Amino acid sequence: MPRSSTGARNHAWTDPDCPVARALDLVGDRWSLLVIRDAMDGARTFTEFQRRTGIARNILSDRLRKLSTHGLLAQRTAPTGRRLEYVLTDNGRDLFPVLLTLRQWGERYAFEPGEPHSTLVDEGGARVPDFAPVGADGAPLTADSTRVRKTGGNR
Repeated sequence: MPRSSTGARNHAWTDPDCPVARALDLVGDRWSLLVIRDAMDGARTFTEFQRRTGIARNILSDRLRKLSTHGLLAQRTAPTGRRLEYVLTDNGRDLFPVLLTLRQWGERYAFEPGEPHSTLVDEGGARVPDFAPVGADGAPLTADSTRVRKTGGNR
């Protein structure tokens, strides 16, 4: 029986043999990725996530629960001791390259030339350079230079 990365049973994988499909089952909806984005940008409390995203309370509760259940966020007591806060786990932080690539795609294709948008900068304030995956030999990887090797039930 399929299990999530945290070992929890999952009976509803869209495509049990495809890592992309499984990842989308876990974080592929709009709100989940926006919660992860905001957690990377310092949001910690339910109120902060709701204010930043404008998400309805019931949907936010569901996404925070799902992301916590699947090991992308963890709950801890806030330093004040008065409420719970959400923090990224290592699994959640590992989504950074995904969000970076999505952001850079959005900068190229979701805005008109000259239209203002937020910019991701490094600790020194410099714009983060374009992310481009490379192969073992250092050559750029593209959809044309890679292929999926099927395993399991999809040979």
